[in-house]
Amino acid sequence: MGLVVVTDHVFPDLDAESKILSAAGHELRDAGGARTPAEVAAAVADADAILNCYAPIPGEVIRSLARCRIIARYGIGLDTIDIAEATARGILVTNVPDYCIDEVSDHALALILSLVRRVAILDRSVRAGGWDLAPARPIHRLRGRTLGLVGFGRIARRLAEKAAPIGFRIVAFDPFVPEDAMASAGVETGDLDTVLTTSDVVSVHAPLTPETRHLIGSAELGKMKPGAFLVNTSRGPLIDLAALRDTLDTGHLGGVALDVLETEPPEADDLLLRHPDVIVTPHAAFYSEEATVEQQRKAAEQVVAALDGEVPVYAVNPEAFTDRS
Repeated sequence: MGLVVVTDHVFPDLDAESKILSAAGHELRDAGGARTPAEVAAAVADADAILNCYAPIPGEVIRSLARCRIIARYGIGLDTIDIAEATARGILVTNVPDYCIDEVSDHALALILSLVRRVAILDRSVRAGGWDLAPARPIHRLRGRTLGLVGFGRIARRLAEKAAPIGFRIVAFDPFVPEDAMASAGVETGDLDTVLTTSDVVSVHAPLTPETRHLIGSAELGKMKPGAFLVNTSRGPLIDLAALRDTLDTGHLGGVALDVLETEPPEADDLLLRHPDVIVTPHAAFYSEEATVEQQRKAAEQVVAALDGEVPVYAVNPEAFTDRS
């Protein structure tokens, strides 16, 4: 029997995990929302496995683990976990890379359409007593416009599939995806500068790594077409939000939609919440009832596999596997 500790979560309950783990003979403990590395370390000290949502698991926490065999992230991104340290200590790390592909791509498309069609601006105008197009001008036809994708993983590919029938020309930048793979998806290939300078809408879908932090900064924002729109449903720190606030003040961009921020939640007086050309949603792109169930189930299944002495299907560091069964 193994002890599985949940550091933190955003779910109504942990019934799905409890059912899967108890059927395999394991105990589930909810840490009650550990937030800091110190809180996490205290919560998982005796864990055989960890289920993790947003709480940080840096190297100092991993080095304190005496029995842990797997750290399973509920989501896609892995920037909260020191994978190198986990690998060095023989601890498997998993994520759930395929649970919300439709949800996030749907959300990105919804934000794109809301920006380009000025839905939020028109709604606020009507609520304030207006009934005319003036606050939203200019609105341009979507067909023939260029959608630029920064990153071309699962979510960006699904977004491309959904945006193409609307009439978008699509160009993407991803140094890790071969040009022929993009071509087979009906997407043109460009470097980052090409995507920024030619796109009417730029949608960010890159992973957060030390190399991609502030991938979109002041210089990159300045390269975007005047009046272009920027969308981020990936990770907040991919965009330098201080630079974005400065750029918004210049009127260079047509609008911005963010589901993720560098600091979540934002301060109440953040310019991003007050600017008329900005839409902010509360890190909600991943969510649907179906995706939530899938996310919890798949994360728990990774834990069961590892504690059974197997390499989980979603292991990002299978080289860390050691048979301790």
